[in-house]
Amino acid sequence: MTPTPSTIPTTSTPSTPIRLVAVDDHPIVLEGLERLFRLAGDLEIVARCVNAGEAIEAVRLHRPDILLLDLRLPGGSGLDVLDRLRREDLPTRAVLLAGSINEDELLEALQLGVRGVVLKEMAPELLVRCIRTVHAGGRWLENGFLSKALETLLDRDGVAGPGRQVLSTRELEIVRLAATGHHNKEIAETLNITEGTVKVHLHNVYEKLGIEGRVELTIYARDHGWV
Repeated sequence: MTPTPSTIPTTSTPSTPIRLVAVDDHPIVLEGLERLFRLAGDLEIVARCVNAGEAIEAVRLHRPDILLLDLRLPGGSGLDVLDRLRREDLPTRAVLLAGSINEDELLEALQLGVRGVVLKEMAPELLVRCIRTVHAGGRWLENGFLSKALETLLDRDGVAGPGRQVLSTRELEIVRLAATGHHNKEIAETLNITEGTVKVHLHNVYEKLGIEGRVELTIYARDHGWV
């Protein structure tokens, strides 16, 4: 996981860096993260933790901007940590750095408020971009994660029941983006499609869900836990 300067997107050193608590039960991973963030220039680890208990205490003590959290930890899972943070109403935004994650774990993490998910097999620069995006108020989910999560939620909520058609993977992606305030142009740029295609997909979504307009779509998506 050791980064090289040619692969890590750097920024000029800010007056106030993004403060992180990093949690992983493998010291070599924590060491690699420290080196990675040092190269990035705007990220600073304020605490390194190896289990769930240490993670919770570190967040309470340091109130970091970002909690970078492994999913599987001694003394409780990353999901247990997310649940505790939510119950204590701690403002730190969480990013999961997972070796693997199944649909149920992903859904639970989203319901517990996780703002980003990155697999350990991905390129280091994607983790840096994820942290910056989450710190700026955005979310970071790979399209494959998002599609699986929304499809499972739709099935569980009965959206594909009588009188309702199943949304396509692309429609599910557009629903999530539209419901989180993205305009058609932004959706088109994010998904690398035209604005006209976005409008067609939204029209089809409205028809399938039996709703009218973006406001109802946003309410519907929030009521069903999609955003």
